[in-house]
Amino acid sequence: MPETTSSLHLFADVLARVHAACRTLAVEANWPEGIDFSRVVVEPPRDASHGDMATNAAMVLAKEAKAKPRDLAEKIAERLRTDALIAKVDVAGPGFINLTLKPAAWAEALRTVLREGADYGRVRGGSKVNVEYVSANPTGPMHVGHCRGAVFGDALASLLQFGGHDVTREYYINDAGAQVDVLARSAFLRYREALGQDIGAIPEGLYPGDYLKPVGAALAKEHGDKLLGMSEAEWLPTVRAKAIAMMMDEIKDDLAALNIRHDVFFSERSLIETGNNKVAETIDFLRAKGDIYEGRLPPPKGAPVEDWEDREQLLFRATAYGDDVDRPLIKSDNSYTYFASDIAYHRDKFDRGFAEMIDVWGADHGGYIKRMQAAVKATTSGKGALDVKIVQLVKLLRNGEPVKMSKRSGDFVTLREVVDEVGQDAVRFMMLYRKNDAVLDFDLAKVMEQSRDNPVFYVQYGHARGHSIFRNARAEVFPELPEDTAGRIAWLSESAVERLSDPVELELLKCLAIYPRMLEAAASAHEPHRIAFYLYDLASEFHALWTKGRDLPYLRFIINNDADLTKARLAMVQGVVSVLASGLAILGVHAPDEMR
Repeated sequence: MPETTSSLHLFADVLARVHAACRTLAVEANWPEGIDFSRVVVEPPRDASHGDMATNAAMVLAKEAKAKPRDLAEKIAERLRTDALIAKVDVAGPGFINLTLKPAAWAEALRTVLREGADYGRVRGGSKVNVEYVSANPTGPMHVGHCRGAVFGDALASLLQFGGHDVTREYYINDAGAQVDVLARSAFLRYREALGQDIGAIPEGLYPGDYLKPVGAALAKEHGDKLLGMSEAEWLPTVRAKAIAMMMDEIKDDLAALNIRHDVFFSERSLIETGNNKVAETIDFLRAKGDIYEGRLPPPKGAPVEDWEDREQLLFRATAYGDDVDRPLIKSDNSYTYFASDIAYHRDKFDRGFAEMIDVWGADHGGYIKRMQAAVKATTSGKGALDVKIVQLVKLLRNGEPVKMSKRSGDFVTLREVVDEVGQDAVRFMMLYRKNDAVLDFDLAKVMEQSRDNPVFYVQYGHARGHSIFRNARAEVFPELPEDTAGRIAWLSESAVERLSDPVELELLKCLAIYPRMLEAAASAHEPHRIAFYLYDLASEFHALWTKGRDLPYLRFIINNDADLTKARLAMVQGVVSVLASGLAILGVHAPDEMR
């Protein structure tokens, strides 16, 4: 398991104690050597009434111990009952072990939050990971659908970095297919228009949006009317290169509006360059392994027979690596299939040192997953692994009504239009406030509301409320309370946090304690939405405590006649502020000190 930057967080601490109890029992009972204790986990119980934590130790170790899980659980529980941190141990069901911790454990967990500060929950020792996301065709501006994949991929990369991994953010530029030729022809129309020609209506099959007018103007300025005297074969490469370059500049600007930047922009065309044809090289590699053959494929299920081309073709033996059918690599016109280029691209990732690859794809690419995972297995001899995260559609709404059209793009709402209307923070948080493979309803009006129903406001307001409590404490009780975070944490670090004993305070401390465990699980599952959910829950607990303090004076954060308790509660507030800021930073969302 990766190690934290400093001391163990509470869940890791308890897990270490459970492991120690199991290892002691293994020695005493002469269990076989080499038992994998990594399968033993400690996590929050599904039902909070069962305790603070639960472990599966007896369930996963019963076979090696040659004991019934329930009997083994009793033996493990017997050892855990002597632990100074644990108040109560219960065995439930077939052998689950539920643990209730002593109140002092939660006070110590808060001290860990204060001690670690911005590094609370951060780990080190992770692997090298390539996260490829967005990778939209450079044929127009980013639309709201691209926005979700962009935010998801960027947040996932940040989450993995916080988890200690060496992460490279990558964008694959699809600049070698038929679509970029359509782009070039569309741009050439705008070039003619810029020279004063009447182009009439945009022909069907070309891109109609006004966003290509600047490309046409740039071509006219750079080449005058020289391109008009050329054949399409002559002007196409020039126009295509200019259009792709300008579209990529626009895409980068759109992504920058969301504070998204990539480390690598990888060109598909570079894979098939003369003298460096990596696609041909990859096909030769697979052929030498026996993973390519000449054969025929049955017609796709449901496809009309007259549309099926029955011919001998070059096939990748994808079924040998878990796919449903073998896959073509060469089209009937002797050009490579998209799949062939994608195989070469992922092999290139592996050659660059990325055994762990994560691709973020749109909802329409779900059927492509098995073949790409098969290709990665084949080209890396099983040493590489590809995880594909599908990002579902975004339904853009305004007060519950669909928003469909954009004046600029012609047929979709652009990413920039959404960011300009509601702001970067709202877009980023709300794009993550639903699991990536579920359709997302994004209501432009709802994300502007200042209410609990607007999650991004509610979480940011939690951070701002914490700072308002510090300002009030400075004015009423502690004028010496430092304004800067580092100084404030140092000043609060010696607080008598063991005085935080009210049930609502303990619930808040428990919520803070679970943060590193949540991050670890989110990183392992490649699910950054868990952070957004957690932050909302933490903010809810914090706001609830503030509200109770308004009605019950003894629960207020500032108690004028009890400086020690006030300081302890300020330490708790600092814990909340630190964790909210940490989680928001991973999501790429600002943590404001004030809300206006």
